[in-house]
Amino acid sequence: MTFIKNAEALASHGSAAARRGALSIIEHGLAGADPYQATRRLLQLDGERLMVGDLAIELGGGRRVFVLGAGKASYPIAKAVEELLEDRISDGVVICKYGQQGKLRRSSMLLAAHPIPDEASLEGARRTLALARQTGPGDVVLACYTGGSSALLSYPVTGVSLEEKQAVNRQLLSCGANIAEINAVRKHLSQIKGGRLAMAIDPQAQLVSLTVSDVIGDRLDLITDPTVPDSSTLDDARDTLAKYELWDRLPASVASFLRQAGPQQETPKEADFRGRNRCDQILVSADAACNAAAETAERAGFETLILSTMLEGESAELGRTFAAIAREIVQKQRPVKPPCAVIAGGETTVRLDDAFGQGGPNQEFALAAAAEIAGLNQVVIAGIDSDGTDGPTQMAGGLVDGHTSSRARDAGIDLQLCLKQHDVTQALVRLGEAIETGATGTNVNDLKLLLVVPAG
Repeated sequence: MTFIKNAEALASHGSAAARRGALSIIEHGLAGADPYQATRRLLQLDGERLMVGDLAIELGGGRRVFVLGAGKASYPIAKAVEELLEDRISDGVVICKYGQQGKLRRSSMLLAAHPIPDEASLEGARRTLALARQTGPGDVVLACYTGGSSALLSYPVTGVSLEEKQAVNRQLLSCGANIAEINAVRKHLSQIKGGRLAMAIDPQAQLVSLTVSDVIGDRLDLITDPTVPDSSTLDDARDTLAKYELWDRLPASVASFLRQAGPQQETPKEADFRGRNRCDQILVSADAACNAAAETAERAGFETLILSTMLEGESAELGRTFAAIAREIVQKQRPVKPPCAVIAGGETTVRLDDAFGQGGPNQEFALAAAAEIAGLNQVVIAGIDSDGTDGPTQMAGGLVDGHTSSRARDAGIDLQLCLKQHDVTQALVRLGEAIETGATGTNVNDLKLLLVVPAG
């Protein structure tokens, strides 16, 4: 499978050999994070027994099987489940992002908005909760919740409207908070997240969570939070709002709810799950794309360093850091010698001002690096969001080299102004440096790549 739609155009200018090498490494990185193949490897059917790793689940005796899911990697998981179990599946609801291709035969596949929820997100959440409440003792629920489900599965607490929840999401996504901080707020404003969906499933049913991690450290309640215990608290949500000075920016109903909420409004914790039949499986870890990219680079003859798979912080600053490492390699031959690849992953962020343009964290990472590697013609730096959409854009990320800065100058593009205004997508598109993949079917951590080829 080929992920990068415009690979030929991306390799047609600048450091062409280095660009082709970088694109190959990225392609293999994405392929190494394929949830469909991971699901097929994990699940096996032995007569009327479903094997989930070492766990054997009896499917006979009138047991019903339900598939529930939402997220940017939920479709390939649900598809693999359906191909294995076929008509053994009684019903299901799987909510995907607009643009997801394909269909499911045994489950209702709904499309909704991301990263800001819409009416379809609310309707999908209602249908999901209704189906969960139909489960009975001995039934089997296969839950496919992955990154993106916070927007695709949106059911605000009583007294908070969808429009008000949308406003909260916009504030959270632009303030620079990390995913743990963001989710602490979102889970406590939801009737379905933070383990609440699991509480709607019959306590004597078998719940199996199948997920893909897009979170540093692979914390389950940050990945697949509707069906696992929540480790965050109302106080965590309040601390996030105070830390990023958001209280006065919230709709009045949201601020009132979070200020007054008490123990009855707390999300389910580990103790609330005792006695329930649970099996939690991470199909693909957050660092899977980095690991696969590193293996590809090594096979291609590059001295390879995985710098970190836990990057956080401001995207543009990390782009400049990667550029500094590139200069160190070219000038000092350290920390690795050319030809070499430096790979990293994580979840970087962009803190937006009141006025901003179009872009995403990986695009900012790449464009910030471009300004700092001018003239280093054997260097390529790329940042890509593994799900194929970087921020609220149709681009997956950006790929730049030592020629990008001069090409921008010739085209009348001020890279520093674009970065200052957080308006980077059009600059990358005009320069032919934007990476376009469409929906990839996976959703692990971002992939950052620095490639240095021999000079000449």
